[in-house]
Amino acid sequence: MSAMDEMMEAMIGSMSKEDKQDMMNTMMGKFFADMTAEDKQRMMEQMMPKMMEGINMMEMMPKMMMSMMGGAESGSGMMGMMSRMMGSGQGTGMPAMMPNMMTRMMPHCLNMMLPGIPKEERVEFVLNMVTTLMEQGSAGMSDEEKNEFVAKILERVTR
Repeated sequence: MSAMDEMMEAMIGSMSKEDKQDMMNTMMGKFFADMTAEDKQRMMEQMMPKMMEGINMMEMMPKMMMSMMGGAESGSGMMGMMSRMMGSGQGTGMPAMMPNMMTRMMPHCLNMMLPGIPKEERVEFVLNMVTTLMEQGSAGMSDEEKNEFVAKILERVTR
């Protein structure tokens, strides 16, 4: 064990969980200040498996998402940030990126998540999701365009 490892073990080993969390929150800005997006991505790829050990993602993800979305009304939090990134605010460089990223990620996330949800909950979720997709996907379309849209969906689903 190196001297740095020994020092870190002694310091962190004596800290409470709350002190560790406070330290992480305080140090994050300083730690990531000079890192590129690529540096951060590499670090996340290495750290995530270690961080996720023993965590039930089916429980954690909804809680995490709800806490991040808490500022919808005030324009803060995740909802405010997403609104700006989607183009309805002053996001810089993000408006085109966010929809593209979401359309690529959502199918993959659903493929991973849905099999683990009980059938009744899964059915209700799918009905809500399909309704939202249909309403928002056809927004601004004429009746003829909506009919073509629905026909394409039915053709794809019934293949």
